[in-house]
Amino acid sequence: CAIVASIVTGVPVKWVEDRMENLSTTSFARDYHMTAEIAAKNDGTVTGLKVHVLADHGGFDACADPSKWPAGFFNIVTGSYDFPAAHLEVDGVYTNKAPGGVAYRCSFRVTEAAYCIERAMDILAQKLDMDPADLRMKNFVKAEQFPYHSALGWEYDSGDYHTAMQKAMDTIGYRELRAEQKAKQEAFKRGETREIMGIGVSFFTEIVGAGPSKNCDILGVAMFDSAEIRVHPTGSVISRMGTKSQGQGHETTWAQIIATEIGIPAADIMVEEGNTDTAPYGLGTYGSRSTPVAGAAIALASRKIRNKAQMIAAHMLEVSEYDLEWDVDGFQVKGNPQARKSMKEIAWAAYHAPPPGMEPGLEAVSYYDPPNMTYPFGAYLCVMDIDVDTGVPRHDAS
Repeated sequence: CAIVASIVTGVPVKWVEDRMENLSTTSFARDYHMTAEIAAKNDGTVTGLKVHVLADHGGFDACADPSKWPAGFFNIVTGSYDFPAAHLEVDGVYTNKAPGGVAYRCSFRVTEAAYCIERAMDILAQKLDMDPADLRMKNFVKAEQFPYHSALGWEYDSGDYHTAMQKAMDTIGYRELRAEQKAKQEAFKRGETREIMGIGVSFFTEIVGAGPSKNCDILGVAMFDSAEIRVHPTGSVISRMGTKSQGQGHETTWAQIIATEIGIPAADIMVEEGNTDTAPYGLGTYGSRSTPVAGAAIALASRKIRNKAQMIAAHMLEVSEYDLEWDVDGFQVKGNPQARKSMKEIAWAAYHAPPPGMEPGLEAVSYYDPPNMTYPFGAYLCVMDIDVDTGVPRHDAS
């Protein structure tokens, strides 16, 4: 209606929805009903995990879920823990709601999976009368186990979960806070205070960087990315990629990657993204994939340029390319830093005096199909005092 009104009136027309309209018609996420069962020994060692999910997809899927994983990457539900065995079953259902399946703040269904396993670990800690942080520390995948193959099929590339959790605990004085919490509980029981303290513990391992063609596609279209970079004779750069910044500041990130790799100042690098008339192959920005996939393609394309630049610099300096070393913004002869050529000088030569037999120009295209996803992790601790009569928090720290 807004489009038709604009055509009819000849002026821009903007429709602003109210909150009820947004909630009733806009794509949603998070409507997962999750049941988790953990098998564990009396000392807290986990031995198995069984999870069932009833996933509401609304009237139809509204987002570009990887077609090999209709329920997203929910099989990261083993989280940060060394489960010897695990079983996951997801039932996706279509309802009369607005279209579902949108990924809010993270990759496809990963945050739901993290919430599921963390709540389950908290409940296990309560049943065993164990400190929730200690239970997690006992069951974390150990640093020496990486690369780690989870019971549900993923290969975690790297991690040091114990160090991350310990650093978080040390930062807030976790043991001292537990002692303070216990003292407040006793005072509350004696009627000396109406204030109680809560301490929340959470740890996550996500699976992001959607891109490996062996894992990810959208209706058969592989999800890797590419980049095109051209260095002009003046030493300025234009770069194109298939991602699109949504406010993350990709323009700065991509320029910084190129500047680091080929030594041309970021201010001299033009980043063009999201123009479907000129953009190279890419599957866009979502699922925390831009930097590990498109960023890697950009770095590899930059290195192709630097490799060619090294051969041009060797010709200009009349030495073997193996006698050169990279230094910030150009190449210099090993042991003789006075004999050097900057990237701007090399760029000019690439178009006006390239080595005999070399194709002129200084540009590159790179396609990057990642070998694996990436597995970021982190610890969260939250402390809050609450007045039980009013629900008003006295202070909080996290």
